[in-house]
Amino acid sequence: MRIYLPSTVSELGAKGGLGPRVVHAVTAALRAALPEEDEEGLEYAAQLLAADASLERLDGAPAGSRRRVVVAADVPEAVVESIDADEDHAPSAVRLTTSIGWDDVACAHVDEIAAEPDIVAALAGDMEAAEHLAERDMLWYDVSELGRLAAKMARG
Repeated sequence: MRIYLPSTVSELGAKGGLGPRVVHAVTAALRAALPEEDEEGLEYAAQLLAADASLERLDGAPAGSRRRVVVAADVPEAVVESIDADEDHAPSAVRLTTSIGWDDVACAHVDEIAAEPDIVAALAGDMEAAEHLAERDMLWYDVSELGRLAAKMARG
């Protein structure tokens, strides 16, 4: 099962992989919410919802590392639990119940540095900045690039 983990730049350098959390995936609830979308569109919607959720993880992050990060991973369905979609959870939300290693990760999507002013503003409650973020494309990185990316961003 492909999942999209809301993450942070600092987590990209974590030796042990990524811990349990609410993640996003193509779920029955997402299919019902977007009945006209094909599989690729549903995957993209789950990724975008994970990008929105990654903002919550950035509150208090140091300058230069405030970028939305979405890690795409393939995991067995047995390590994912359903969550009822409600006002607190998107229809794509599921709970990852265990940590995953970097060998489970396919890639990551990371905001470019130019997105940081909108991220800071969105964290402060600026809805226009949040809308700008929703329109931004994120940069794609292969899993083999993530450790170097995290180190580079930590240096500034």
